Amino acid sequence: MMKNYANGSQMPMGLGMALAKNLDAMNYFATLSPDQQQQVINHTHVIQSKEQMQQYVQRLAENKLDLF
Repeated sequence: MMKNYANGSQMPMGLGMALAKNLDAMNYFATLSPDQQQQVINHTHVIQSKEQMQQYVQRLAENKLDLF
């Protein structure tokens, strides 16, 4: 189950849809700290296509993102 972003942050629809299609990425995202989740969300604002989002989420699934 995805966390509720009570601090005002919202999961972008494109990210949510891409995560829903990639169970490994969704499970990994759920294990991240709130700060790391926000870092992932913040990066999605520069993604400009569905294909880029899918590639980004695949990198998330493979744990290949540089998160602090």
